[in-house]
Amino acid sequence: MEFGVVLQTNPPASGVVAMMQRAEDAGFTYGWTWDSHVLWQEPFVIYSRILAATSALTVGPMVTNPGTRDWSVIASLFATLNDMYGNRTVCGIGRGDSARRVIGQTPMSLKTLSDAMAVIKELAEGRSAELHGQLIQIPWVRDGKLEMWMAAYGPRALKLTGERADGFILQTADPDIARWTIGSVRAAASAAGRDPASIKICVAAPAYVGTDLPHQRDQLRWFGGMVGNHVADLVSRYGTDGPVPRELTDYISGREGYDYAHHGRSDNPMVDFVPDGIVDRFCLVGPVSAHVARLRELASLGVDQFALYLMHDDEEKTLAAYASDVIPELS
Repeated sequence: MEFGVVLQTNPPASGVVAMMQRAEDAGFTYGWTWDSHVLWQEPFVIYSRILAATSALTVGPMVTNPGTRDWSVIASLFATLNDMYGNRTVCGIGRGDSARRVIGQTPMSLKTLSDAMAVIKELAEGRSAELHGQLIQIPWVRDGKLEMWMAAYGPRALKLTGERADGFILQTADPDIARWTIGSVRAAASAAGRDPASIKICVAAPAYVGTDLPHQRDQLRWFGGMVGNHVADLVSRYGTDGPVPRELTDYISGREGYDYAHHGRSDNPMVDFVPDGIVDRFCLVGPVSAHVARLRELASLGVDQFALYLMHDDEEKTLAAYASDVIPELS
């Protein structure tokens, strides 16, 4: 199993770069960031600094979307970084949540997302693609390579992931949900004539190593609120008795809106509806042994990478514990 770290691009950018350096030294091979250009600093500017300061780390957004930047801009950003640093980027992409909603826009359609993934990949890898009714090509791309990893929860999005994406990002560490979503992605890939095993599987979730479970849960409860935004969209589309497992939908019954001013923050005051049981299922808490046991279970389901959201009040201790005790057990 590979390991990634997920950071918010909070200022100063030098702090983000330094943490990525420490993560690489600790054995992490992927460095992801959120991509919400109003709530945090512009990630693509910072990626250049991260790539310059590390030797082999692969970097990318978790996740970007096809609505806040022109697709040719997204492709050129990745192609430029790859030309400068040697194909060390990955494009995590989805319909768009905070980046879209904070500017008064809704998430993009799956049709738009599907088209965007194809165009971005073609352009970033130096081939021609049709955009805005015109055939274009980035002429300076040399041996470009860009994998498209799609974030998904619902049946239609999982189907598209299996049909079109190079990787699947699941933002929850619940084994039951992982089993259902991974199975759905692989079934769609097989039906589309693709090799299911060729799709990389990434589970992304917060992790906090320690023994004070009540405190850990309070620090990570924000994640259940974040996931709840996507689940609310699924319930609106499919209802509570549809194809989406109740393990994913039941807990949002007490949800009363969401303020993106507190998005992804441990002090989010609007996540009281998230019960302790959801935090324990969606995140990794407790001592090292609990983290290793959960990760082994996820690996048995076919998970290739665990991406650790490192956002709580004891980040350095968790990073060190993964370096010394967790990563060596799973690598």
